[in-house]
Amino acid sequence: MKKVFSVFEDKFLPVAGRIGSQRHLVAIRDGFAAILPLIIIGSLAVLINNLPIEPFQNFMVNVFGESWKDLGGYIWNGTFAIISLVVAIGVSYSLARAYNVDALAASLVSVASLIILSPLTEDGSGISLHWMSASGLFVSLLVAVMATEIFRKLSQLNLSIKMPDGVPEAVSRSFASLIPAMIVLFIFGLLQVLFIDVIGTSLQDLIYKAIQAPFQNFAGTLPAVLGIEFTKSFLWFFGLHGSNILEPIIEAVYIPGLLENTKLFEQGVSAHDVPNIITKPFLDVFVAMGGTGTGISLLIALFITVKAKQVRSLGKMSAPAALFNINEPLIFGLPIVLNPILFVPFILVPLVNVTIAYFATSLGFVPKTVVMVPWTTPPIIGGYLATGGSIAGSILQLVNLAVGALLYLPFLKVLDRSMIKNVTNTSKKEAV
Repeated sequence: MKKVFSVFEDKFLPVAGRIGSQRHLVAIRDGFAAILPLIIIGSLAVLINNLPIEPFQNFMVNVFGESWKDLGGYIWNGTFAIISLVVAIGVSYSLARAYNVDALAASLVSVASLIILSPLTEDGSGISLHWMSASGLFVSLLVAVMATEIFRKLSQLNLSIKMPDGVPEAVSRSFASLIPAMIVLFIFGLLQVLFIDVIGTSLQDLIYKAIQAPFQNFAGTLPAVLGIEFTKSFLWFFGLHGSNILEPIIEAVYIPGLLENTKLFEQGVSAHDVPNIITKPFLDVFVAMGGTGTGISLLIALFITVKAKQVRSLGKMSAPAALFNINEPLIFGLPIVLNPILFVPFILVPLVNVTIAYFATSLGFVPKTVVMVPWTTPPIIGGYLATGGSIAGSILQLVNLAVGALLYLPFLKVLDRSMIKNVTNTSKKEAV
């Protein structure tokens, strides 16, 4: 086992570390993080509109009339309906800041580039919101990165128009970015001519059919999500932040599925009947309870079986953070990192939880996730909200926590015996 760990440390971990710090992936991760409040607000608006509590629905109709749900619809228009647009802003801004380029100018240029590439409505009166939603997400990410990179390189060629002293700084900055912005927009304008007038289709439609839809379909399979959870736990075991490293992939792939579920749920479709099982909140509420490795299950097993005082003390200190899905105190304090005794359960428990949740959802015992809840939402509450107000979501969380604790128990017993033995041997040596 030590030889295996040594090989991974020498060969695999440096590559994973470079991927985790790769500038564009970090920008995508930070861009999604920036728009997360909009996703949560839009999800909660949909949940309130469709909360399956008849007395609440009757009360709202009696007090505000049949049109009371319009408010949630307007919030939807400002969040989910333009998700690709705001993602482009967030990713471009984050990437430009990493390059120390004018981030505001770069994000505005990226948005303008995305608008240029966006198809019009059938009557030509405006831009199609269909491609501003999750359907155009891959193009949005591509445009944000490409436009920012081109803008950055042009800005470094000293093509800026310098204004005389005394001109307000905001005006000077806008003129400094005028020529690079003009060139970027001209490039994307030519691209739109190529796709619409020559090829006869939009870039969004082409990428969605050729890349985004097939990739999302594959990512929604059980083997794919098991691979992601394995990789995340495996990286954490070696001290790398697996969640941050994989977050750009997870969000780009699994947020569109959530948005599709939420849109249908907002239209009155039952959470059981929406199409996507695996979404971002599916992983957050049914697997990462207490953080990677299902830390709350680890704590439950720890308090049941461990007698070593230092471990129980650490468990008590880690419990409040784990309740909000933060498990760094356990990972580095127990420790889990490079602890061969805990390697198997730390990898295994998330895989088992994913499998249980997947089949419980696919068999109809639990509704699919339709609401984006903050990843720090405690268990029971998170499962109820994410499934559109279903107690079955909370019950599934309890089942996964119990199964996870049972899997951790035998390994923690071994760890406990080992630590007690070490303490005893140390005491004997000190006595001598």
